[in-house]
Amino acid sequence: MTPIQFVASANHDEARDFYSNTMGFELTDDSPFALEYDTGNGMLRVQKVEQLTPHPFTALGWAVDDIAAARDRLAERGAGFASYDFLEQDERDIWTTPDGAQVCWFRDPDGNTLSLTQFPV
Repeated sequence: MTPIQFVASANHDEARDFYSNTMGFELTDDSPFALEYDTGNGMLRVQKVEQLTPHPFTALGWAVDDIAAARDRLAERGAGFASYDFLEQDERDIWTTPDGAQVCWFRDPDGNTLSLTQFPV
C-alpha cells in the first residue's frame, strides 16, 4: 500500500502555488474538492475547505538526506522557516534532537506547520 497524505486549505490558489512552485510537487488533479500532487513517494491531497484553523503542531513532514540543502532550496523558493525560543536552532533554524536527528519547520499559506527531518545514519 502507498500512503496518501492529507492537509487542508482555505486558500486554494495560494496553496496551489505553494505546493506546485515552492515545494516542487507535480499537480496531477485540481477538482472542486482537492488539489492532488505526486510527491515522488505517494500522493498529497490538499483538501479544499471553506474555513481552516491550523493545528499548533506539525501536520506534514518529509525525510530528507541533506536537510541544509533541502532547507536552502525551499528558502530560495520563498519558504520561511520557523525559529522557536525553546529550542537551540542553528543559523538555518535547524534543531538537532538528542538522538542526532535534525529538524526544521515552515508553514504553508494556510498556516499548516510542515517539517523536514534528516535522520542520523
